[in-house]
Amino acid sequence: MGTRTPLPILQGLLCEVAGGKLTVTGTDNEITVRTYLDVEVTEEGKTVIPAKLAADAVRKLPSGAVTISSSDTEVEITGNGPRFNLRAMAVDDYPQIAEPDTSQAVEVEGGMLTQALAQVGVAASTDDARPTLTGVMFEAEDDLLRLVATDAYRLAVKELPGVAGGTSKLVPYRALRELARTVGTGKMKVALGDREASFVTDDGRLTVRVIDSEFPKYRQLLPESHSNRLVVDKDSLLEAVGRAALVAEDHIPVRLAMQSGGVELSVIRQEVGEATELLEGDYSGEDMTIAFNTRYLTDGVSAVADDKVVIETSSPLEPSLLHGAENEDFRYLLMPVRL
Repeated sequence: MGTRTPLPILQGLLCEVAGGKLTVTGTDNEITVRTYLDVEVTEEGKTVIPAKLAADAVRKLPSGAVTISSSDTEVEITGNGPRFNLRAMAVDDYPQIAEPDTSQAVEVEGGMLTQALAQVGVAASTDDARPTLTGVMFEAEDDLLRLVATDAYRLAVKELPGVAGGTSKLVPYRALRELARTVGTGKMKVALGDREASFVTDDGRLTVRVIDSEFPKYRQLLPESHSNRLVVDKDSLLEAVGRAALVAEDHIPVRLAMQSGGVELSVIRQEVGEATELLEGDYSGEDMTIAFNTRYLTDGVSAVADDKVVIETSSPLEPSLLHGAENEDFRYLLMPVRL
């Protein structure tokens, strides 16, 4: 934590030992992560240690038990021989971190949530100049939790069943990427507050400031039906697009000529050459050719959890919808490239 702030104290980790547990807290004033670890305690107390240096030091130690001890000015880290003595940072300078309010939280399976976030996260923008598009919209309704992300070129929607609630918040995806690594994948409480969203498990908690802006009105972009439908093996399609990408560049799309019996993929790059490949599949509709950015298409197909992928479209100029053949709880809307 602390990479987005100039405050030196936020380059440190607050380590507190009490009751047989080590609690480690890191924050950059936008994202706060707190994790817990069962340890053998000889003396209770707390200190602030330089985050990156301490992490690198522990990583370089031989395998086995690690001992951490501290004084007002120094932290000693030892393990099977090597020893590091690091300068401690001032505990009093570390910001007070309030416990999140989870009284109105919804409970989900952490593993299911992190997998769902990975699916929709491919569509979240990384452009900080457009913060609204860097987040994932959480929509908790009566019987499901819907996750939505878009970068204006593609839109990803995932629905998780069995969740009670009734609020919507936009959460930065850069924070959500840390969930599995920091607080685990067990039973997870999700609290969507006015200013912060919190994700709490028995292993820790992650709290992040929500994005205060209006998410695009995406529902009207999802058509109820398409006139053309292709069903193709997911792995075969990924491999074919990967081969096409060897010839293509970012600005050169892959063309999908959809026809009875399957789809022909092709890429034409004047100064290099071309690649063409025919994939078997089930296609219903008029013969048509549509083109996509190779990376965006790969992201969407990879995010589908089924063995077979469905591509639905109405025309070469309208967005196409990707989803699994067996399950449509994940949908990926992709804008085509004009030929």
